[in-house]
Amino acid sequence: MDDALDAAYALRRAMLGDAYVDGQKAETDPVAREFQDHITRQAWGVWTRGGPLSTRDRSLLVLAMTAALGRMEEFKLHASSQARTGVSDAEIDELLFQVAAYCGAPAAISAKRALREVRAARAAEATVAGDTAGGAAGGSTPKEA
Repeated sequence: MDDALDAAYALRRAMLGDAYVDGQKAETDPVAREFQDHITRQAWGVWTRGGPLSTRDRSLLVLAMTAALGRMEEFKLHASSQARTGVSDAEIDELLFQVAAYCGAPAAISAKRALREVRAARAAEATVAGDTAGGAAGGSTPKEA
């Protein structure tokens, strides 16, 4: 690997988590591994290039673009990573109003449904974590999508 690819993988790990990246890199097929490097260099390399956009800004853009394109698997992946990117629930909710206005109601409705799934999974994980710790999970309940 080179420095640019190393930096892209490091940011991908920081945003999506080790488990996700390790799962993607676990491929034994050399072509699949090469494809992961290509995707990481292309998609995550743009995150590491610097410039006036913050990680939070880039995350909001990715959420808007994946919602607009109907790429719900990627939308859910990035929505699930919001705590690592500095994007709030309220910002994603507002983003979907923008998606509806500029990309159409069907795209925004699909993203809203996907977001509801993400938030339900997050709430379930918090409940399990609270049960494991011997008490209720702290913090507020995620806002309904």
